[in-house]
Amino acid sequence: MKSLDDITDAIVDASINIHKDLGPGLLESVYEVVLARALEKRGFRVERQKTVCFEYDEMVFEEGFRADLLVEGRVVVELKSVEKLAPVHSKQLLTYLRLMHLQVGLLINFGAFTLKEGLHRIVNQLSASASPHLRVNQ
Repeated sequence: MKSLDDITDAIVDASINIHKDLGPGLLESVYEVVLARALEKRGFRVERQKTVCFEYDEMVFEEGFRADLLVEGRVVVELKSVEKLAPVHSKQLLTYLRLMHLQVGLLINFGAFTLKEGLHRIVNQLSASASPHLRVNQ
């Protein structure tokens, strides 16, 4: 099983390469397809537009939301192509992680001038023994 570090490092590396090659301004759906393919070429299992169901107060939501990418069943990748991220984008990804009982997600804004300013790691109850470079919002 690949570590969270291996998975997130590969996603970040592939995203940087895509941003360098294609630049900002394309539709999110384009970046989604290209990033999924790049990760699959590296040997990762990638699900696009992963439908997630959840229960709340005895109600079942079969299609509560769709994760843009789910990599190795462990890392949610939420893609944006906007000039500037809003605070709600990080909160949205954290909610996804909580509902999916996952620890790490990446919020990637391909609309940013540089990918460094458009890349955010979001963690959900990541244990202290996990890699410290993954713990950014706790």
